[in-house]
Amino acid sequence: MEERIGKTVYFEKWGPQNTRRTLELAGNRARELETHAWIVTTTYGDTGALAVEMFPDLCTIVVTHPVGFKGPNTHRLKSEHVAAIDRGKGKILTGTHIFGGIGRAIRNKFKSYQIEEIIAFTYRTVCEGFKVCVEVAMMAADAGLVRVGDPIVTVGGTLRGADTAVVLTPVNSEHFFDIKIHEILCKPYPGGVNQPVFTELKI
Repeated sequence: MEERIGKTVYFEKWGPQNTRRTLELAGNRARELETHAWIVTTTYGDTGALAVEMFPDLCTIVVTHPVGFKGPNTHRLKSEHVAAIDRGKGKILTGTHIFGGIGRAIRNKFKSYQIEEIIAFTYRTVCEGFKVCVEVAMMAADAGLVRVGDPIVTVGGTLRGADTAVVLTPVNSEHFFDIKIHEILCKPYPGGVNQPVFTELKI
């Protein structure tokens, strides 16, 4: 049976100090795979802008928090970062979180977790960024920004910045169980341990 030997970079701690190295690993792998796009998550836009700056030849899908995530009619993107993304080959996607949305509303109202958030907590046993990488791949597929069935590189993080990168084959959210995870390029070494306690955060 044939085998492949890959390399995973493990960061000692989670957090934004890993952002540039994560983007470097992810962008270079996207080039190697000759993917049509790669996905980078961002809160305020700085990670997305840096990704576009570092890899101007790649089509960068920048996924943000939904409008209203931290209050009605609010968007957390900074205008200067939006301008930098727009000047490059970046495309901004703002939409409902696959593992949030109405399920989160039920949890907030009735203190009862729904299946999508249970799935999210399961992915977090690997690390928070791993959950994000899977989530944004389906968001981008549902928006028609990436092709279903073609491997891509996705980048996620823990609260701020980037610390996780994955190669996967995206699917639309209605076909969630068909998603394929191929490679973990980097992640915080502690994984689900020593991360923020998300049950105590209004996420």
